Amino acid sequence: FQVKSENRKTIWNTEEVPEGSEFDDTWDPREQPEYQILFKQSVGTEDVFFGMSRKDPSTACCEDMVIKIKLPETKYSDITLDIQDKVLDLRTPKKKLLLHLPYRVDSKNGKARFLSEEETLEVTLRVSRKFDFINF
Repeated sequence: FQVKSENRKTIWNTEEVPEGSEFDDTWDPREQPEYQILFKQSVGTEDVFFGMSRKDPSTACCEDMVIKIKLPETKYSDITLDIQDKVLDLRTPKKKLLLHLPYRVDSKNGKARFLSEEETLEVTLRVSRKFDFINF
């Protein structure tokens, strides 16, 4: 059995380390906030009334992922948010959320807004999908 490696001193390959593991602090005492993941899709009359497209209500036909995170007693200025292709990392003085996303997203073009009345951060991310018979 022979291991192929560019450098014999390395213990693992960078491809073997899951994305987002650099944020995983198991020692961090902050609690995880409540959150929910919702999916959004753009539909027109041809979809709703005529069924002309191949879209259905499943997540496979959704363009956007919306993550709603409850952050009671938090100011917008206290929120640190980092988004990668498959990971959302949120930190506040009292809460911490490391979320491995169910789909790959466009990490460069997302939107976040803080609804202060509801004490909720709403993050909208575009799902990155390969083109197929549904998403064209």
